[in-house]
Amino acid sequence: MMKITPVVKQLLIINVIFFIGSQLVPISYDFFAMFFPENPEFKFWQPISHMFMHGGLMHIAFNMFALYSFGSALEHFWGAKKFLFFYVSCGLGAALLHTGVNYYFFQEGLSVLAEHGFAKADILQLLDQGKIDTRWQEIMTVSDFKNFTGAYLGTVVGASGAIYGLLVAFAYMFPNAELALMFIPVPIKAKYFVPGLLGIDLFLGINGNSLFGSSGPGIAHFAHVGGAVAGFLIMYYWKKNEFNDNRWN
Repeated sequence: MMKITPVVKQLLIINVIFFIGSQLVPISYDFFAMFFPENPEFKFWQPISHMFMHGGLMHIAFNMFALYSFGSALEHFWGAKKFLFFYVSCGLGAALLHTGVNYYFFQEGLSVLAEHGFAKADILQLLDQGKIDTRWQEIMTVSDFKNFTGAYLGTVVGASGAIYGLLVAFAYMFPNAELALMFIPVPIKAKYFVPGLLGIDLFLGINGNSLFGSSGPGIAHFAHVGGAVAGFLIMYYWKKNEFNDNRWN
């Protein structure tokens, strides 16, 4: 097994500290999870802090295992500063796409409600109280209502967006390395594995489903895609400018 690298080690420690803290002080979740920008609970630091928060033990366990597995290999080749820049950039890319999709869903919902005589100020007042008007459900489809209310009231946490960026970088650098999921016993080359995983996320995000079924935990599929897109763009830029061989430290 590859020796854990310095930045990966520090990121693991920070994530574990945040997770333990959120379990001991549950209200901290409201400060560090990322809210919709128009929600009064949104704070300017949340696009960064949400990357270190996790919704449960399995959530952080999967992400930290992936961070160790792929992050250590990448930091070994890139160096600490370049790796940290890439990791944080992918996390921000995840937050950006997730927020952009939520903004679209929210504005679409507002438009539908406005057409039926509901004022934006009244809608926001109700949502800020964590309430809804049951008449909205009669106007919207089930999925539109879920997307509308979820965009404003929901939060996003986790390092998954940054992790997806690492996956893309790993596949970019080691396309023929064989990877496997627990429920897929046959190893698959990274150049097929990562695009396939992203395709599943994109499909489920568009259809509003979860890998674990409709009753499973909410998954920010577009955050995953956003982290992957950010990772690909950075890798493409570095490759195009022959920057892959340069270390930042």
